[in-house]
Amino acid sequence: MGGSQSSSVASSHEDCPRVQAAGSSASFSLQREFDLPLLILEEIFLNLPPNQVVRACRLVSHQWKEVVDSESLWKERCRREGFHLRDTYKRPKDWKLFYFLCKQRRNLLKNPRGEHKMRNWKILENGGDRWKVEGLLVSHQNEKVQKNFVTSYGMCRKEQLIDLEKEGYNSSFMDHFQPDIKISDWYAPRWDCGSQYEICVELLNHSKGIVQTFAPDTITFEQWNDQNWNQLTHVFQNYGPGVRYIRFTHGGRDTQFWAGWYGIRVTDSSVEICPAADT
Repeated sequence: MGGSQSSSVASSHEDCPRVQAAGSSASFSLQREFDLPLLILEEIFLNLPPNQVVRACRLVSHQWKEVVDSESLWKERCRREGFHLRDTYKRPKDWKLFYFLCKQRRNLLKNPRGEHKMRNWKILENGGDRWKVEGLLVSHQNEKVQKNFVTSYGMCRKEQLIDLEKEGYNSSFMDHFQPDIKISDWYAPRWDCGSQYEICVELLNHSKGIVQTFAPDTITFEQWNDQNWNQLTHVFQNYGPGVRYIRFTHGGRDTQFWAGWYGIRVTDSSVEICPAADT
């Protein structure tokens, strides 16, 4: 993705004409054959798969390369596919990169809302009466969220490790572009019991050494609170080369040691690779 950098981008050129000519006169003849009015050429590219445009059509001629690399092509592609800037006063430095990051953008965490119980999560601590998945006590801002993970009276922590290469973000892309990495987590207490929430997100290198960490102070709720949902967000930027994994860890407990599940609740966690102009 991100132009020609992604390992998930096909390398086949079979969808565009091949230039195979011997001698300068034949090359000149083919060059003229591929010279089309720029607006027509742009419209053709807008109707081809974007990966083929970058990996194949760009190599046909100098004129084709100029159109593929033009801002107008990718700006129009974003418009047609509904990739809009949240802040209209910001402009991407690279519209092609912006397009591919929007195209690939998704939550890299699996089972973030507990719809499949504890699947995809590694349990680090399972104190008290252990982790549990329950329905919501109060509605969430996202109506698609119907379940949450609930902690107990002993410390409960869980994690996921994201392999960026497997998710389509290869090493050359990550090192060259260093796209923004946006973290989001939702947490809420029970109204009748105090609780604590904590989160730690680490960017890791190939040997899982720490490149950068986001670990804010533990958040504590007193008893008799409003039990509303709270969102925590963070954006990693300019983190340098070498990031290959993201480790997302969160959890908490209740502060009154009540048997059962009165601790902090978490749901709808997310890790996204984002265009810088859209975070």
